[in-house]
Amino acid sequence: MNNKQVRFGVSLEGDLLRKFDAYLSSEGYSNRSQAIAGLIRKEFVSDAFAHGRAVAGAVTLVYDHHKRETVNRLLDIQHDHGPIIISAQHVHLDHDNCLEIIAVKGPGAKVQALAAALKAVKGVKHATLSVTTSGK
Repeated sequence: MNNKQVRFGVSLEGDLLRKFDAYLSSEGYSNRSQAIAGLIRKEFVSDAFAHGRAVAGAVTLVYDHHKRETVNRLLDIQHDHGPIIISAQHVHLDHDNCLEIIAVKGPGAKVQALAAALKAVKGVKHATLSVTTSGK
């Protein structure tokens, strides 16, 4: 694989370029090349996820740990999806609330199904899925 830097030109409308420059500044990019590369990578991850190719990511949940049926259901779902779960971390946020961070790797459709099942459990207050490349 050739990882040599390659230069190419891009033509944009003035308004779009101003918006892009504001975006790269707000996102902390030091130059346009880094920002363009970041957007291209992000699109490749989205495409891989949409087409069921392997992705890695994290499902984060916040729930009330006093609701035992919620805790039990979340554990059952995780066991049902064991092959795509790399690890899980449980954090006590306060007396009532827990944060669960579930690291996942596998086909996009299976990762999405796990996240949707966990999010739908009664008692889950908040859930997010963040995906990235699996490195392949």
